[in-house]
Amino acid sequence: MRARDTHEPHRVATPLELLFDLCFVVAVAQAAVGLHHGLAENHIGEGVLSFLMVFFAIWWAWMNFTWFASAFDTDDGPYRLTTLVQIAGSLVVAAGVSRAFEGEFDVVVGGYVVMRLAMVAQWLRAARSDVDCRPTSLRYAAGIVVAQAGWVLWLFVPDGLQLPAFVVLMLVEVATPVWAERAHGTNYHRHHIAERYGLFTIIVLGETILSSTNAFREAIAEGHVADLVSLAVAALVIVFSLWWLYFDQPGHLRLTTLRASLTWGYGHYVIFASLAALGAGIEVAVDYDTHTAHIGGVPTALATTIPVALFLLSVWLLHVGPSNECRPIAIGFPVAAVLVLACTFSPAPIHFAAAVCALLVLTVVLATRGHPVEEH
Repeated sequence: MRARDTHEPHRVATPLELLFDLCFVVAVAQAAVGLHHGLAENHIGEGVLSFLMVFFAIWWAWMNFTWFASAFDTDDGPYRLTTLVQIAGSLVVAAGVSRAFEGEFDVVVGGYVVMRLAMVAQWLRAARSDVDCRPTSLRYAAGIVVAQAGWVLWLFVPDGLQLPAFVVLMLVEVATPVWAERAHGTNYHRHHIAERYGLFTIIVLGETILSSTNAFREAIAEGHVADLVSLAVAALVIVFSLWWLYFDQPGHLRLTTLRASLTWGYGHYVIFASLAALGAGIEVAVDYDTHTAHIGGVPTALATTIPVALFLLSVWLLHVGPSNECRPIAIGFPVAAVLVLACTFSPAPIHFAAAVCALLVLTVVLATRGHPVEEH
């Protein structure tokens, strides 16, 4: 298991990586379902907190494998089998999401530990094979083992201390790559990483469309066609706009240093989570318009406008940059995020938010006309 060339030409996602993403999005979908039910039933605090905690487990396991694979993907039998074990763990997590939203995290933790211990096996194999990266690989393995022992013990922590303990263990997890990479940087491939993140963004967007479509289908079956046509169009405009805005700027241009790469990689937690939450928010809007939700108009609107605003701010910080030389774009993203939040208090929040997103896309197109992004 030798480190791969960081400048390897034509490096693309493998079929195994695509299967990995597809199975992980099952867990993402279950997390979105739990958030939808929590919001619709007016259990907002518990629903949002459970969603953020479960989504951390999904995102962190996905992200760690993605960066490891970029550096050490050998695509041989042991590598494939270990990756399939991780996929199985993700499906266990998906199966336990509904229990997690009821306060029982045992199944989610079990699936998460399976995924992470399989990752330990990958790092130990890399440590044995690649002398240069051995200190880094051993640090990764040690950090993951310590964190997993902590997660198992976390299940026995009293309820009142579970959230602080979760934050501590989360910090241990996110600090491990920072500590490990200081020994010897891994050979991740910038274009490959950007493609992997882009593909997962598309898959999460697809899950958002699927969940929203199912909500509209059920409402239409109950005879609410006229009330939902404009809402469906507005939701689709938002999804299409977010796709456009994310892929307008090549992500690999931001992966220039270790610090920038960590910031970019970690920051995608907000991008992925906001997209998954958007699907739940649209479902809540359908419930509200069909008089089946148990929350008011403002919380219903916030369930959509907050995820959209967070997505815009995250893409602005990670892909565009506040100091972008194209000032209409540099200023347009945060202004659009503020306007989207302001739409919460308008007569038709999702419709107005869709208009803001579409106008931002138009601004980006006009501002960059004749000025293609330079590739490196």
